[in-house]
Amino acid sequence: MTDARVRRGRGALAVGFFVQGVTFALLVTRIPAIQDRYGISDGLLPLFLAAVPVLAGVASVLTEKVVARVGPARVLRWAQPVVLLALLAVGAGSQLWQAAVALGVFGLAVGALDASMNMLGVSLQRAYGRSIMLGFHAAYSLGGIAGASLAWAGAHWHLSLFVSYLPVVAVLLPVVLVGSRWYVAGEPGEPGEPGEVAGAGGAAGGGGVVFRMLLPLCLVMTFAYIGDSTVSNWSAKYLQDVLGSSEELATVPYNAYMVTTLLGRSVGDFGVRRFGAVLVVRCGAVLAALGFAVVAVAPGAWAGMAGFTVLGLGLSVIVPQTFAAAGRLFPAASDAAVARLNVFNYVGFLVGSPLVGALGDAWSYRGAMLVPMVLVLVTVVYATSFGSEKARYGGSHERPRTVDVG
Repeated sequence: MTDARVRRGRGALAVGFFVQGVTFALLVTRIPAIQDRYGISDGLLPLFLAAVPVLAGVASVLTEKVVARVGPARVLRWAQPVVLLALLAVGAGSQLWQAAVALGVFGLAVGALDASMNMLGVSLQRAYGRSIMLGFHAAYSLGGIAGASLAWAGAHWHLSLFVSYLPVVAVLLPVVLVGSRWYVAGEPGEPGEPGEVAGAGGAAGGGGVVFRMLLPLCLVMTFAYIGDSTVSNWSAKYLQDVLGSSEELATVPYNAYMVTTLLGRSVGDFGVRRFGAVLVVRCGAVLAALGFAVVAVAPGAWAGMAGFTVLGLGLSVIVPQTFAAAGRLFPAASDAAVARLNVFNYVGFLVGSPLVGALGDAWSYRGAMLVPMVLVLVTVVYATSFGSEKARYGGSHERPRTVDVG
């Protein structure tokens, strides 16, 4: 297969990541409007919100089985349109059961989409022979910024959810359907490649995934998403209630966090190629912990915003490199490793917000910020599980290797 076909596959996957960033941001930033539309009580809302990542985790596990038969490209090709249509359905209904069904379908489809999307990213990185995974997640961050901006416009102009979602879905649905024609998957790892783990009973080279070997990466993924969900769910409340900012100013930290996340991911691949994944991940963890520390001791709103800004730069590199490390750890079973690792994305999302909320109510919100700080620092210890990306993908001029159409 030609290099041009591989590059088209890379571009198509980046578009897929971008579209998913837009879609997810349109859902989570309009949760108050969804609650009002369907009359969901404050007591019932957490159950609805928790159902989405729980179903996504179930779907991620099932995707491992489906991908073994049809390949990740085909799963992604069908999952992404379902996610878009489920988003539209969330805005179209009026009964509580309709919201439950739409969000349930959204959760299941998102689990399959996240898993298959990162499987393709890991396999394409292997085909390229150099770090490109952060670039895909940068596209997701850019999509998140675009989606949040569209959501702000819809709220500002008092548009209904359906009217807000319809033009976005009408544009993005044909884009992903056409773009999916160029999805490709890199060839499996070759026996003896750097990154293959010896002494594991043949697990790395023989196609099996040994969970105890994957566990450090699962913990890193969980801790990273605890940090991410802390920012997305508590940054505005923290700035307003703890640091005394205005309601308008309280909306700024999450935007700043998203912008620095995009910046970190845009340049992160170059850092990995130059210095290696271990050093980049360790630096990211230290930066994220520093950001949480600044937030915890901030004397005012502007210092708090500075902390959230540093946080974005630090956390930005951890999740993409965790997926890449799973692919290197099990080169002959990277799809299975990514599917299982992806479950801990949702574990962190489920744990993070309630954990900080409970600690904030029982203790203090300043003290609560120290918990994700400590958890993300654990990544420094586990960074050795990320292997030597520099040694394996040190060259920036390697040509992509042969790939198979999924």
